[in-house]
Amino acid sequence: MIAGSLAEPTRPTMPTRFDPHLVNEPFADPGLYVDLRFERRALLFDLGDLSPLPPRKLLRVSDVFVTHRHMDHFAGFDHLLRSLLGRDKVVRLFGLPGLIDAIDAKLRAYTWNLVAGYDGNLVLHAMELHADRLAVASFAGRQGFLRVEDTGRRIEGGLLLDEPGLQVRATSLDHGIPVLAFALQERAHINIWRNRLDHLGLAVGPWLRAFKEAVVRGDPEDTPVLVARSQPASGPDHLPLGELKRQIMRVTAGRKIAYVVDMAFTQENIIRVVDLAKGADILFIEGGFLDVDGADAALRRHLTAGQAGTIARLAGVKRLETLHYSPRYQGNGAALAQEAAAAFRDGKAASDPAAQGLLTTDDTGS
Repeated sequence: MIAGSLAEPTRPTMPTRFDPHLVNEPFADPGLYVDLRFERRALLFDLGDLSPLPPRKLLRVSDVFVTHRHMDHFAGFDHLLRSLLGRDKVVRLFGLPGLIDAIDAKLRAYTWNLVAGYDGNLVLHAMELHADRLAVASFAGRQGFLRVEDTGRRIEGGLLLDEPGLQVRATSLDHGIPVLAFALQERAHINIWRNRLDHLGLAVGPWLRAFKEAVVRGDPEDTPVLVARSQPASGPDHLPLGELKRQIMRVTAGRKIAYVVDMAFTQENIIRVVDLAKGADILFIEGGFLDVDGADAALRRHLTAGQAGTIARLAGVKRLETLHYSPRYQGNGAALAQEAAAAFRDGKAASDPAAQGLLTTDDTGS
């Protein structure tokens, strides 16, 4: 396998709960698997060839984010369906308008006269991004995967998933057709100083979860928090939220990754990706053509490796990992990685006219 990683040679030190890796090597179908270990679930970005993922990993998938429905990004739907069928499980799928019809068509291609007798009830919630709202339809195995239109919901800023521990945001790009790009942001970590708990005579216990939830909600500083004492009657059983925040809490920033495939190198696209991926720990982005073949890349509305590196530099990401290499370079993936690295680290592709208006001192940090 030829890796497309273009920063430090060692694996990034992400928390064990947040483990992203490409489904395939860079010349194969694009896709990103993000294991959320503490939650015993995973997120999947794109549905190309999923055969490298063992069943135990597919069974962890709770949410799927589809950039668009070209075959190399969506053909794996059947593989995922086959792996989950008969399981008592709910999976959400997010994508562009047309996703609900596409899933409905795929499900109607099969005969489901026996599915009601399966032990588990697989339920699929398909969600389409329409500007500032999500349209939703559900398909339940026990009902033969009949389509049921659900109540949609309004969203702001492309925020598809908003959970206590993480968010997933999308933006629309031009690839000749609309495609989605995604950013996964882990919320800030609230860490507790154990030695300070001991100093205050406080015990470790479930009350700390309630305390963290109050912090995340933004409750007022004078909110009383029920605490547990290491020695009964050694102090008040409630303390103000603000005092506890100052005494026992340390906040560290959450991690962020972005996933971008199939886009033309235009200023509008560049602006949208830079805004989406700004400061990301890892940017997974297509970079499938050598710069010398830039005309071919532009014709197909794809990025060259140098253009991918330029975008990563503009976004100020910490690590760049390229994927979706054109098969014409099979056996020479290193050249693609080197061109992306040169643009990322040294700005050697910064003279491209599409990026000229963006390359300022503030943008690049140079």
